Amino acid sequence: MLRQRIITAAWLAPLMLAGLFGLAGGAFAAFTGVIVLLAAWEWTNLAGVTVASRRLMLVTGLALLMALLWWLGAALAAWPLWIAVAGWAINLYWVVHYPAKSDQWGSTIARLAMGLWVLLPAWVGFNVLRDMGGVWLLYVLLLVWGADIGAYFSGRAWGRRKLSPAVSPGKSWEGVLGGLAVTLSLAVVFAVWQRLGAVGGLGLVLTTVAVTLVSVLGDLLESMLKRFRGIKDSSNLLPGHGGVLDRIDSLTAAVPLLALLSLGVL
Repeated sequence: MLRQRIITAAWLAPLMLAGLFGLAGGAFAAFTGVIVLLAAWEWTNLAGVTVASRRLMLVTGLALLMALLWWLGAALAAWPLWIAVAGWAINLYWVVHYPAKSDQWGSTIARLAMGLWVLLPAWVGFNVLRDMGGVWLLYVLLLVWGADIGAYFSGRAWGRRKLSPAVSPGKSWEGVLGGLAVTLSLAVVFAVWQRLGAVGGLGLVLTTVAVTLVSVLGDLLESMLKRFRGIKDSSNLLPGHGGVLDRIDSLTAAVPLLALLSLGVL
């Protein structure tokens, strides 16, 4: 397993960095679109669609919708990001009340709709952040990675109070605080680097707290769906790492929020 993880990371990391920071415009939209469509393929299984032809049809429909948004210019607009805000508020309610409220979202249609408001705004958010020059795209990646690393080590060392035992028994509030400590340190570094000043720096700190917390929700949402579906990984597309969704679940929540706040705050 470790050997597989190393081999996959060895080719995946350079590919992702080259695509995310070496491409722009339509090429970047296509690159991130492929990532989101792979995640959508996995989401159809999480939604309970098991017939390959039906899954392919649903993914093709999402691809056409993404192409339409790009043609209309909506891939760089704020309104799809507001859909994400509303959608993640609903997701939070369902995660907090799992499994009591699972009848509200457990149908295949409901889970597919959930995937639409999770994945499509994430793609839009990627494009918005890249269009700003890539600095905030780099920031959200470092923020999510930092939150994960801080939560892992803090949780192992001090984790006592469970965050959401019904959804993900291994996560703790101490882990969340450890992740916040890392991302707030990152915010200070970026505020100095970007010369945001006192007001801009405070805005970045507040933004970082919100985005860090919602990134945790992104992780919990996928855990909830996998637990409901009775599977460990979203797929085996990335040997040793699970599926694409397993790698970008936190980003699907963090990216739209940071993109929206960046349009109006940063």
